[in-house]
Formats: sequence, C-alpha cells, structure tokens
Amino acid sequence: MASNEILYILLPDFASHEMVYLMEAISSDEQQLKPNPKYINKIVAPTMEPVTAIGGFRVLPDYSFETMPHDFAALVLIGGYGWLTPIADMVAPIVREALDKGITVGAICNGASFMAKCGFLNNVRHTGNGSDQLKLWGGENYINPDGYIHQQAVSDGKIVTANGSATLEFAKELLLLLDNDTPERIEMYYQFNKQGFCVLFSE
Repeated sequence: MASNEILYILLPDFASHEMVYLMEAISSDEQQLKPNPKYINKIVAPTMEPVTAIGGFRVLPDYSFETMPHDFAALVLIGGYGWLTPIADMVAPIVREALDKGITVGAICNGASFMAKCGFLNNVRHTGNGSDQLKLWGGENYINPDGYIHQQAVSDGKIVTANGSATLEFAKELLLLLDNDTPERIEMYYQFNKQGFCVLFSE
C-alpha cells in the first residue's frame, strides 16, 4: 500500500504561492486542522539545508533527494527559477520512477516546462506557461505540441499541469484526482478562494 505522503519538490528560488492552496486543503477544512487528514504534506529539496523561496523566506525540508521515500501518494513540482539550473536534472529520475509506478504527478509553471524538457508530456494532454515556452524548453524531447491545451490547468491520467497563475486550478485538479474530498466540497473550496467571501455570501 502506498504511503499517504504528498511530496513537494522545492528547488532554490521556488514560487511559494504555487503550493499554498493545495497544501492547506490537504491539511485543513473550512473550520480547523483535520484531526486525521487523508494525506500528509512533506517537502523535498536537493539537500537537507533550508531552501529559499523567490520572496526570500526559507523552508526546512523533510527529505533530501537522497533520503526521500520511494513510496508516496503524489509528487508535486513547484515552479520557480531553480528549474533553469543544472540541479533540476536530479529530479528527472524521481519523476520517471513515480510515473512508472502510476503515482500522481503535478507540475506547475516552470515545473511543467521541465516535464516537457524531459519528454514526460508526450503522451498526455497538458498545459503550462504557453506552448512557446514548452517548445523552447522541450526541444527535440517535446514531441506533443498538439497535446497542449491553452487553459489554466489540465488533468490527464495521473498527470496534472498548470501555468504559474493557476494556483487554485492546479490545487482543484490535484484534489479531485487524489479524492481528497467530495467533488462538491472541492468545488466549494475552489469557488470560495476564486470569487471571495463577499461574492459568495451576502450580508
């Protein structure tokens, strides 16, 4: 039986806003922290040293690439500028192993572009930071430009992709794929954060 941990890959200069809605929906409901959440959030970074976000704050990893488990519920590639650096190449075998095992993989912003670079989007419908960026990053390894869909987030099989402005849509698709809650409650979570309290609830 697979572990219930959701592993978030954070590289240096990661985009912290791209994971907050997903992480919070995993750990809490509209009232409080869940006493027995279905999944547990864990941070994976290249080493056990703190990893710094674009905004400057630092996060202490739960695992390094060397110590992370091989059994988990989902792998989530959070975007940022680290995907432009050589250290990103260390993530490719991690993603490959997850996909080979049928584990859910989510990739947002430059994380999705990295997926194109590695050829991981060649058999699924997908999105990202525009088709031009996917082609640029993917080069000869990206042979599925017709699979690109110009929308905020796309879920196909076990892969969810999104552009960098699609934090909520990304969270929604992953929450649905993981059966984190009922579809109705997931939709309500999405609408509450998308439209805002004052739109949904009048005085």
